[in-house]
Order: sequence, then structure tokens, then C-alpha cells
Amino acid sequence: MFADRARIFIRSGKGGDGHVSFRRELYVPDGGPDGGDGGKGGDLIFVVDPGLNTLVDYRHKRKYCAGDGKEGSKKKCTGASGEDMILKVPAGTVVKDAETGKVILDMANRTEPVVLLKGGRGGKGNQHYATATMQAPKYAQPGQRAKELWVDLELKVIADVGLIGFPNVGKSTFLSRVTNAKPKIANYHFTTLNPNLGVVDLAEGNGFVIADIPGIIEGASEGVGLGYQFLRHIERTKVMIHLVDAASVEGRDPIEDIIAINKELEAYNPELAKRPQVIAANKMDAMPEEDSEVIIEMLEEAFADKDMKIFPISAVSGQGVKELLWYVNDLLKELPEEPIEFDQEYFFELQEDDDQESIVVKMEEPGVYSVEGPKVERMLGYTNLESEKGFEFFQKFMKENGILDRLEELGIEEGDTVQLYNLAFDYYK
Repeated sequence: MFADRARIFIRSGKGGDGHVSFRRELYVPDGGPDGGDGGKGGDLIFVVDPGLNTLVDYRHKRKYCAGDGKEGSKKKCTGASGEDMILKVPAGTVVKDAETGKVILDMANRTEPVVLLKGGRGGKGNQHYATATMQAPKYAQPGQRAKELWVDLELKVIADVGLIGFPNVGKSTFLSRVTNAKPKIANYHFTTLNPNLGVVDLAEGNGFVIADIPGIIEGASEGVGLGYQFLRHIERTKVMIHLVDAASVEGRDPIEDIIAINKELEAYNPELAKRPQVIAANKMDAMPEEDSEVIIEMLEEAFADKDMKIFPISAVSGQGVKELLWYVNDLLKELPEEPIEFDQEYFFELQEDDDQESIVVKMEEPGVYSVEGPKVERMLGYTNLESEKGFEFFQKFMKENGILDRLEELGIEEGDTVQLYNLAFDYYK
């Protein structure tokens, strides 16, 4: 089964905690603190692997976590860094935030590895906190927390030209004639169940990559049929060849078919309707010449204001195919060479909790107030409140982060209790 979507959980590594220790050596008095720093957490990295063409590997495993940094140790030894997690994906993979659907990263034009989630910084050991007045600090800095996210991986094939049209109009036959691709061909709807790519080789080094997109039908943009599942693969194409059954072998009206599919493209993504489009009127060899002339005139009249050139062709006999391919080749030369890339819409750094906003101050009951939040937890983790220096740091933290002001706004009075998780203090100015 062609796997072009997957939802996975990704996480960078947590930074290792700083270490608290003191030098103990014979004949060396007052050795002082020698706790080492924690190691850096591993990064979560995406890289394009040219050998991959689906996301099938991500269907079986859902969680990908980089290694955590190790805690520092005595003798000022730094902890080992966590191992990076490298995720290999096919070219054209788009990484989106699972909750909002916004684009985080597009791997269409990436040749170098991309660090999506950086590992946490290692915490400082107690050796860094020694001062003239605090010569034996009993606290160290905890490592920076890991970053984690649920993401959707979507593969949008990289092709210059998209081959679109209703089922059974001859797209697979056309692709097999103009490229070395060997798509399955049969006389029933939805013969093609995944996008087929082929390379069109023209003279003097000219040519392009073409993708046969599985049959799009009315209602595809709303999830009808297979179209919705594969519409995403048209998004990178620069030019579309719209194949229609001009001979109406199955009783279809080619003009109505073109209008219907273009409505689906516009409903899915309005930008698609603005892309250059060429109409290939197929199966011209299945009708008398006078009838084929009438059909072409009707198509030209119906789409005269759409700037769509009409080419009468036969995918079976090859009639008119070479003229169509050269026209598309020249059209592509007027467009940018790089594959279409989607702009970043979701910035992980901006979504993280702001330290100020993550401090919650509230009155639990008359005379009892609580202060909580990630920043408060981190502060308590590396502050020794039993020491004079540590308690001074704690008071400074409460003032600089506006906690004292917020307590006063809530009406705190001297003698009231302030709770910080499992700690409690009496409030005095």
C-alpha cells in the first residue's frame, strides 16, 4: 500500500542535571565544590533519503525520542550528551503540527539535515555557584526540559507536471507511452491506486517529471472517491495536463468533466486553479475526422477565456502526443526550476509557554495563597533555601518575576501563608 501520510510523536532529549559534590582528597583542606555540568540532550533531526519514496516506515513505529543528557559527576566531569534522533524521509515530505495542521517544515528542497527540535541544555554543576560568601553551594542547575510534539508527515510528490482527469480517460496509457513508467492499465474505475511518476525524455536534454494522479471525481475535495486522498500530490506540480475522453466512449461530456474537476481543484486549494493547464483531448482515433473537428471547436469555444491550449491526441497511437509534450516543456522553461515549497506557518519556539505567563498566583482560601508554574518548579530545583545565599536568591526571584506584586493585588497581609508546592512561608514585608 502506498503510504503518503503518518502521524508520529517526536521529542528531543532533556538536558542532564548539574551535579552537587565536593572535593575530598587527603591533605587537601577545603577542596570546594567540584560538581560537573550535565550533558546536552540529543537533537531531533530530519534528513532526506533519496532511496525512499513512501512513509511506510512511520506506519509501524509512532514514537521517536532523542537521548537525554547524562547528569554531571564529581571532579568537574561533564555528563555525556544524549544521542541525536535522525528521521529519514523521502524528498517532498511536509511536516505539520498535528493539532493545527500548520506547516512546520517542508523537505522539498532540503539537501542538508534539519534540526527540528533542539535538545535541552545541560544544567550547571555546583562548581559554578561558589562565591566568596558562599563557598559550599549545595545546589546545582537542572537540565533544560525536552521539547516534544505530535506531527503529521505528508508526502507530496515532486513532479513538474500533474496528469489529471476523470477515471478511465487514458491517463495511465498516456504515461506508459511518454515515459518508462509501467502503470497498471485496465478498463475499470480507479485502476490506479497511487501516484505514478515517470520521466519524459525529449531531444537535446529537454524533458520533465510527470505524475499520474489517481482519478479525481466530483466531490473529491469533500472526501468522495480516491481524489481527496491524492489531491495533495498535485500541489507541487507547476503545470497540469488535463486529459479528457473527447470521443465520449463512456458517454461522458468532456466539457462538463473539465469544469467539474477544476471546481474540485479550486475547492481543495484555490492556488491550483491558477496554475497553467493544458487540455489533452484523448481518444481522437476512436471517432471520424469530421466529429473530432467539431469536438475540438467546442472545447476551444468553451475555454477560450481560460487560456487553455487544446491538443487533440491519442495515447494509444501516439497522435499529437509529441506536440503536446514540447509545448509543456517550453511552458515549464518560463517557470521557476525549484520545486514548489510550502512556507512555514507554525513556529515551535513561539508556542512554548512564556515563563512569565506560566507562573500562577492565586488565593486558595482566606489567608492562604499559592504560587505554581514550570518556572517556579525549576527555581526550586536548583535553589538551596536553607542557605543564606539561596534564600536571598529566592526573594529576588519572587520580586523580579512580579510575584510579590501579584500577591499584594490579591490582598495578602502580613502573617498570611504562601505555599510553593510542598513548601510554606509566612509573608512579611
